[in-house]
Amino acid sequence: MTVIVGIAHKGRVHLGADSAGVSGLQLTVRRDPKVFRNGPYVLGFTTSFRMGQLLRFAFEPPHPTGDLDRFMVTTWTNALRACLKDGGYARKDSEQEQAGTFLVGIHGRLYSIWDDYQVAEHADDYAAVGCGDELALGALHATADLGLPPRRRLTAALAAADHHSAGVTGPYTYASTRKDRS
Repeated sequence: MTVIVGIAHKGRVHLGADSAGVSGLQLTVRRDPKVFRNGPYVLGFTTSFRMGQLLRFAFEPPHPTGDLDRFMVTTWTNALRACLKDGGYARKDSEQEQAGTFLVGIHGRLYSIWDDYQVAEHADDYAAVGCGDELALGALHATADLGLPPRRRLTAALAAADHHSAGVTGPYTYASTRKDRS
């Protein structure tokens, strides 16, 4: 159900998303965006609209401090876990907590957060999650050296997934981190 694409470019993170809400063979075009800003962060979710609503309206992400990787894996993820648990979304399976999958950008860095709360930063400056992720990743790879602006690359990736995946549909929405004030 969906594709979320992200690019880290010149100190900012840019995300794009489709608008599909999928249940079995039923597809609904949703008005609520899957990508948005929350404080200095930009987030884009898949897995569950409930999780996305909590990320957008209930999650109060802590301000980043110190080593960003350490911060994201510990302080930030602990705040996320508490929010999802309080919102009734986090679940346990064989005594392991699970949530959903999404992208998050901060200070020009793009992370994937996986359903086991694993925090991943990719060697490429782009990432994608959702059922159309492989199609989108192909488009992001193919456009990496063409000098296109981030929004055009995101749109190309979204369009590729939209064209080839039954779980992806427009319209597309976009969100970016603000420029850091140095």
